Amino acid sequence: MNQQEKALAFGALHRKGDPVVLYNIWDAGSARCVAEAGAKALATGSWSVAAAQGFGDGQKIPLALLLEIVRLIVGATDLPLSVDFEGAYSEDAAQGAANVAQLLDAGAVGINFEDQVVGKGGLHAVDKQVSRIRAIREMAERRGIALFINARTDLFLQESDTTRHAALLDEAIARAKAYAEAGASGFFAPGLADAELVGRLCAASHLPVNVMMKPGAPDLATLAAAGVGRVSYGPFPYRAMIERLRSEAQKVYESAAT
Repeated sequence: MNQQEKALAFGALHRKGDPVVLYNIWDAGSARCVAEAGAKALATGSWSVAAAQGFGDGQKIPLALLLEIVRLIVGATDLPLSVDFEGAYSEDAAQGAANVAQLLDAGAVGINFEDQVVGKGGLHAVDKQVSRIRAIREMAERRGIALFINARTDLFLQESDTTRHAALLDEAIARAKAYAEAGASGFFAPGLADAELVGRLCAASHLPVNVMMKPGAPDLATLAAAGVGRVSYGPFPYRAMIERLRSEAQKVYESAAT
């Protein structure tokens, strides 16, 4: 498939009630491994990509290095790739779109694009985030690529008290509607894990909703029944792999010391 065909195929995988499952990867090796396991598409997690190169999350990995990693991942498999691009490395709409254009040049067909103010806390005002999404969509259309813009809200991640998540749902729904009108393809609500609230969000959103799996989250069948269109695993695959590596290394060194 060419890039546009991959973009269309990736978008078609997002079906409410029959979610595409994305077991997030961080480099070419993990991409090939997950592809061989049966994935239909690939998606990076920003935390994992950064950590694998010794950086913290929050756009601390240099953009040039991230682009090179994307190129290597694209070259490792034939699957469509979505990149967790955080805040597009700029608060300016035009510059953010130009940075996403570089991702397209590297072969990506989708992005996560979040509404938190990276490194500063809080969320962008809806109108500002709308202008940023619109600039990215217009750039992709000029290039003839049906870029999947997974518009992420950090409303729920920034509220650690899950008993308060219900009170945030109306704002999340309003943001989902505004982002859809600006050209978003999907709506990502990481941190939201209550099945009833997820179902209400899915019912209210015209966009396929992405839920991130985490300890305590509903299982895949429950999320599908709630109407979810995409399930991703964020940093948890990388963290599990690193913990296994650390544990095995400790056994080796403890054995060598006896």
